[in-house]
Amino acid sequence: MAPVDRLSHLLERFRVRTHLFHTGPLCGVTTFDARPGRGFLHERRRGEPARAPGGAAGRGARRSVDRPSLLFYPRPLDHAFHNAPTEDSDFACATLDVEGGATHPLVRTLPPVLVLPLADVAGLEPALDLLFREIDDVRCGRRVLADRLFEVVLVQLFRWILDHADDLALPPGLLPGLADERLAPVLVAVHEAPGEPWTLASMARTAHLSRSAFAARFTAVVGQPPGDYVTGWRVTVAQDRLRAGASVSRTATELGYATPAAFSRAFSHRVGRSPRAWLAERADPVAASVAS
Repeated sequence: MAPVDRLSHLLERFRVRTHLFHTGPLCGVTTFDARPGRGFLHERRRGEPARAPGGAAGRGARRSVDRPSLLFYPRPLDHAFHNAPTEDSDFACATLDVEGGATHPLVRTLPPVLVLPLADVAGLEPALDLLFREIDDVRCGRRVLADRLFEVVLVQLFRWILDHADDLALPPGLLPGLADERLAPVLVAVHEAPGEPWTLASMARTAHLSRSAFAARFTAVVGQPPGDYVTGWRVTVAQDRLRAGASVSRTATELGYATPAAFSRAFSHRVGRSPRAWLAERADPVAASVAS
């Protein structure tokens, strides 16, 4: 099957912005506090072995990081690094500000933490060489360029995750679906045109599978039936558009619903609130909590 761009539309619609905030040694215990919508990407360049959270849940168990590595925390998670009290450790640390927070379609399907040796992630070397050059040389625009280069590293990391989804033993979800050669074209088509009248038959044709084979494969790999995924994606896109100021009626039309009422029913079933109530809660969460 012809290759498809599985990432661009997702990253254009739901941006992840990086910001370099530390370069150099981390001595002793260094803590990083969780904030809504914020993750972290740490790059350990050299130094004595560091100990970092590395359990399946991102908490409790620690693992020793004794090689140059990327430590990726895609979602808010309190964490700490335990380093020897020397100055030969060398880290570059960036925050990830995730548009949509916990609803970001890529972020919500990842484990709480990934620790990956740099040598194992093909394609990173050119971007890291440029990043380290900017970090080491104090020149005009250093911080801005370093932020953009961290974004390049993040895209390369997502590429690597897609190419190694089986090795990472990811649970069913979007990333395993995008890694599946039959399902990826369907997911990309739905992402790019959520307002199309998607049916089981039309999605199966895109995957070049029978309807029964497609439905079984999609449910096993993505973790939900195709129709549920389409509805969920439409609601995710709707939340993004409503946050940006689009009206309920316009959003309903763009996403293929016959009436705003039909859209509101689908939204309420998925989110537990009507679109207007959801927006009001975001605008004033304290008042919305009292009202409920």
